[in-house]
Amino acid sequence: MPLILFNKPYSVMCQFSPHPDRQTLGDYIAIPGIYPAGRLDADSEGLVLLTDDGKLQHELSHPERKQAKTYIVQVEGKPDAAQLARLGAPLDLGDFTTQPCHARQIAAPEWLWPRNPPIRQRANSPTSWLALTLTEGKNRQVRRMTAAVGLPTLRLVRIAIGSFTLENYPLLPGEWQEVDAN
Repeated sequence: MPLILFNKPYSVMCQFSPHPDRQTLGDYIAIPGIYPAGRLDADSEGLVLLTDDGKLQHELSHPERKQAKTYIVQVEGKPDAAQLARLGAPLDLGDFTTQPCHARQIAAPEWLWPRNPPIRQRANSPTSWLALTLTEGKNRQVRRMTAAVGLPTLRLVRIAIGSFTLENYPLLPGEWQEVDAN
């Protein structure tokens, strides 16, 4: 029953089946019978957990388990107190309302690897970094949340799932490590 921590690079599909245009998890991890416990979209980077244990996969990814996930997000613009408060409160995104989360502005992470390709950046538009910790994870939720408060996402990196963090397991993009699930 391995638990694999993988730092998913930008543009990689969070699946093992082949994709016509992009790399997939199978291009990085050749362990038969494992599956991701949750996903990241191709435009997002960072921590993905994989296992061959269905019960563990359920524990890690089921919405009722409220597994905290922390993301660092580079956004276009500089957030004000009202935008941060809106991000942290339940936010109506049209088809669903988010659960409350922890949202704060952070300094640009010096430890973060460069993205390939680099983000698009406008010379006259400043960028900022946020840390968001959610207990849910709907499709493109973080991107939709930041857009809803007027701070479009430029870069999104998941740095933690529960107690598993890229701080404790410093993996570069494309690297993985097997760990004890307990």
